[in-house]
Amino acid sequence: MSTSVQAAPPIVLSFAASDPTGGAGLQADLLTLAALGCHPMSVVTAITAQDTRGVAQLWALERAWIEEQARLVLEDARVAAFKAGVLGSAANARAVGEIVARHADVPFVVDPVLASGRGDPLASDDAIAALREAVLPRTTVLTPNSLEARRLARGARELRECAQQLVDAGCRYVLVTGTHEGGAEVVNTLYDQRGVVREDRWPRLPADYHGSGCTLASAIAARLAHGASVADAVGEAQDFTWHALAAGFAAGRGQRMPNRFHRR
Repeated sequence: MSTSVQAAPPIVLSFAASDPTGGAGLQADLLTLAALGCHPMSVVTAITAQDTRGVAQLWALERAWIEEQARLVLEDARVAAFKAGVLGSAANARAVGEIVARHADVPFVVDPVLASGRGDPLASDDAIAALREAVLPRTTVLTPNSLEARRLARGARELRECAQQLVDAGCRYVLVTGTHEGGAEVVNTLYDQRGVVREDRWPRLPADYHGSGCTLASAIAARLAHGASVADAVGEAQDFTWHALAAGFAAGRGQRMPNRFHRR
């Protein structure tokens, strides 16, 4: 009996903190990437103690550990996209920026997670400064929510102005998500140097979710790894994420979990 050789799925390397609930962080990235036909690889940047209600503690790994995890993976495998979430420290943000800079042809999606859904801080002022200086100039698609966009963009309040400042900082595209804004719809807007690339409106779901931003950013990375354009990847990733949230479930006493395998 003959066996055919299967083509390898595209590989996406995620830099993120571990979340023991599986709802957000590295585990959310791995689930999303696998659901969208990619093979996920990972570099653990930090370890958290948390439940579905919030983050109790975060311990950043040493910079050398980040560099060694990435070095071995990248010397062995060819990745089709990078994705970053919580990096844990200023030193780790600089390390990731330097790693990605050595692979400038690989798309890089960054979810600038600055706080948990409950508001627990996940990035110090030093880490945010390092994110601006070392990571944003390497970023293909940045996916801040409106709160993060205003914090990353110094002094800007209007979201269009925030996005322009972040593009000027080096991001090729900025997708500002509107979950934290008012209205019956969530409005997500993709910007580049020219201005608005696309605007998408989604019915606002009634629940709170753990890991929605991680899911969206990972889904964008997955679609880019499959060869989609940025505009198409952003549209397809939003559709995947909205349906994952709509099919979400309660795993604990806090926020609901996205169902990343809702298509099956």
